[in-house]
Amino acid sequence: MEPICGGRSPIALELQPGTYWWCVCGRSKTQPFCDNSHQGSGIEPLEVTLEAPRRISFCTCKMTTRPPFCDGTHKRLPPLPEEAPAVSPPGMAP
Repeated sequence: MEPICGGRSPIALELQPGTYWWCVCGRSKTQPFCDNSHQGSGIEPLEVTLEAPRRISFCTCKMTTRPPFCDGTHKRLPPLPEEAPAVSPPGMAP
């Protein structure tokens, strides 16, 4: 199973030292973190361990080349159907 887009913009968080699990599958309802929605998908979450407090911009589109960090890939994704510009029928003014 392939990951799905869990969002169209990063989620920036100030995190304390500890271990976090980044959602890789995109199905989690608690983005950017795993809620076990991946069960049975063959996709596992990514462990993120912080030794010091840090601000992180987590990717939610799941297309980043630097998981779990946002690299701006979401800006190059095609628009979702509801984001597409309205198209008038032929012969009608926009």
